[in-house]
Amino acid sequence: MSWKTAGNLMNRSRIAESLSITKRLTILYAISAFILLAISAIILDWILVSDMEFEDNQFLASEIQGIRLLLHEHPRDTGTWKKVIERETIASASVYLKYYVRILDEKGVSLVETPGMSEVLAKTSFPLYGNSREPGVKGVKLKAADGRPFLVMASLAEPGPAGTEDKYIQIALDMSHEDAIIHGYRRKMFIILIAGVFFSAMIGFLVAREGLRPLKDIARSVQTIGADRLHERVASKRWPREVMTLARSFDAMLERLENSFIGLSRFSADLAHELRTPINNLRGEAEVALYKAREASEYRQVIESSLEEYGRLSRMIENLLFLARAESRDTTIRYSAINARKDIDALLEFYDAISQEKQINVTCSGEAVLKADPVLFRQALSNVLSNAFQYTPENGAIEIEIAQRDDGSVHISISDTGIGIEPENLSKIFNRFFRTERAKNYYPEGTGLGFSIVQSIMDLHGGSVSIESEPDRGTTVVFVFNKPKDISSITVL
Repeated sequence: MSWKTAGNLMNRSRIAESLSITKRLTILYAISAFILLAISAIILDWILVSDMEFEDNQFLASEIQGIRLLLHEHPRDTGTWKKVIERETIASASVYLKYYVRILDEKGVSLVETPGMSEVLAKTSFPLYGNSREPGVKGVKLKAADGRPFLVMASLAEPGPAGTEDKYIQIALDMSHEDAIIHGYRRKMFIILIAGVFFSAMIGFLVAREGLRPLKDIARSVQTIGADRLHERVASKRWPREVMTLARSFDAMLERLENSFIGLSRFSADLAHELRTPINNLRGEAEVALYKAREASEYRQVIESSLEEYGRLSRMIENLLFLARAESRDTTIRYSAINARKDIDALLEFYDAISQEKQINVTCSGEAVLKADPVLFRQALSNVLSNAFQYTPENGAIEIEIAQRDDGSVHISISDTGIGIEPENLSKIFNRFFRTERAKNYYPEGTGLGFSIVQSIMDLHGGSVSIESEPDRGTTVVFVFNKPKDISSITVL
């Protein structure tokens, strides 16, 4: 295939793909109509030609039988033969049925024939009849010297009285009129075929356009929905059953967009609120420091205070970046075998100073080996342990339990005797920047991103995290690490 031919095929393919559904359905409908009408026309033409040929053969066979009867009744009277044959053939010509008859002796000499037959059909033009005394079941088609089509048949006549020679019959039917009828019929069928395809295409276009009208209506409905109208739904109207699935899919998409838009708006507002406090603190401290000349120790104090706010801002930004990567699935998941008890003991050593300072009793029981990302595993547990130590008052207790289940999953629960969470706030605890009033009063420096990060980490691992809490009695956080179905299938970036 040449490059030019390949280019033409590609152009045609692009043109076909650019056609609207209405045009495609119209073209397919027209092609289907053409095929059906063409097949019908071919079958009807075959039936017409077959029936006419059958009738013509029956006519010739009947005429041969009649001539045999004539020869039997008048075995030697050629004059009678001639009169009867001329009368029959001339009479038939007046009703568009013209045929010729010839009677030969056993030497092939013409005894009687229709006037003018020799000029049209010679004796040798007819098929051989041999010794058969029955007319051919089917005649033979041939063309005469003047170009006219004929159906011819030959047969041996019935034996006459003793002493008479055998006679042979040749009969030919002029099929010019029948051919004209067939040609006229085919012209009409061709016209009907073209007209049928044209009208079928028109009807198909109207039907396709009307059938696709609900899609256009849905498109118009969707086009009117903007950022301020995400609450509207497409499936609120009555649509055909086939289109209702599409409308519901649009509604599901709109609901996701609305939730995302609301979440983004809430996140932007919360982010602005959370950033405003440390930035205002930094600005205020800088303005106070610059208001008048101060000692080096005072400037140092301002800088140290600012560093705390910078650290808070840095942690907030890092946490937000982590959440953004987790939602886009850009975070690397490197599975490896982890000894849960060993890692938790290492984390508890980090919090040993604060536990001794606040005299918090920490216990850890159970052992298990799980498959997880070590860095993310420690970060999730560290966030929960940090909250537990931060919000548990002095002389409190933190209890950690590790359990390996029969299904291969690992459950890790962290319980504390801290300030607890109100029941109405439990469903909001995983929202970004959400902090209860009790938490804000107890520890103002928090960002409200810890549990959001924990949930993202568990989602990345295909696990889950749940919280149970009662105010002034404490909180229990349960991690469930499910056994990975196929670690080798996980993409490692």
